[in-house]
Amino acid sequence: MNKKQIGGLIIAAVLFIAVGVSSVLTNTFSERMLADSMEQILTDSVGFDPPSDDYIAVVRVEGTIQEQTAAGMFDVPVGYQHITTLDYIDNLMGDGNNQGILLYVDSPGGTVYESEELYLKLKEYKEQTGRPVWDYMAHYAASGGYLISMAADKIYANPNTTTGSIGVIMSGFDMTGLYEKLGIRYVSITSGDFKDSSKMTDEQIAVYQEQVDEYYNKFVGIVAEGRGMAEEDVKTLADGRVYTANQALENGLVDEISLYEDMTAAMSSELGAYEFYEPESEISFFSSLFAKVESVIPKSEAQILTETAADMESGVPMYYAEQFR
Repeated sequence: MNKKQIGGLIIAAVLFIAVGVSSVLTNTFSERMLADSMEQILTDSVGFDPPSDDYIAVVRVEGTIQEQTAAGMFDVPVGYQHITTLDYIDNLMGDGNNQGILLYVDSPGGTVYESEELYLKLKEYKEQTGRPVWDYMAHYAASGGYLISMAADKIYANPNTTTGSIGVIMSGFDMTGLYEKLGIRYVSITSGDFKDSSKMTDEQIAVYQEQVDEYYNKFVGIVAEGRGMAEEDVKTLADGRVYTANQALENGLVDEISLYEDMTAAMSSELGAYEFYEPESEISFFSSLFAKVESVIPKSEAQILTETAADMESGVPMYYAEQFR
């Protein structure tokens, strides 16, 4: 092999290595860019782009108040988004053009944890900024939906609102009979008598009742503070029942009955800010398309049973108004 052939092989080897390294770097960079872009898309499903002049922010609480689950690439956000809402309120606290919050509630409530966390975030907003929060109740503002309204300076209810349901529920299903019928044997090995709640004893029920009573008393205290009422007066109303708008007004649970347009006009006039702002959700075409495809795929009986058990057998304390089905 002559010198020219050796030189050509060396050059070819160098080029091969250079191309390989370049390909690896390019792929790594592309993957990192794609991952960063996807993370940005998934975490920034709602953008904060407020007006440059004075405005009133609309904070919508629609649907069950619960933990926000991580979104997948093709998931479409549906209903109340807890972390997104808390972040939105944080952004409002740092914006001097914001003059107040219109809290729009259309919710039967939800978990104790998330309901109280949102209530406290709204209280923090008021304490940090000195700006008001006005509340508007749409179809439903019951239980946890009513609790978060206690952070408001004024509460307006639609003429056909259902509200109240001041109370706590912790529920589950004993599915052992169904399991037996399906030939499923449930086995648990526990470290104590109260660890397994699949078959509730009177002693276990008493333990959970103490927890429910504790959350109930906290709820009563929040309503008493928010409405300027004595706790004993609140307890006469807080037996879990729901109230119509007129009943709620008569009992001091709301301030006025009004249509939404009239309420926004009154709020604009009092605050001197005439523009209302709320962020827009950024839902991709592929997310929307995938959701539609997923909705038409039939579910097996096992899937339905599993999902029903997960929804109905949570055992989590709830500020939630059970609705007729």
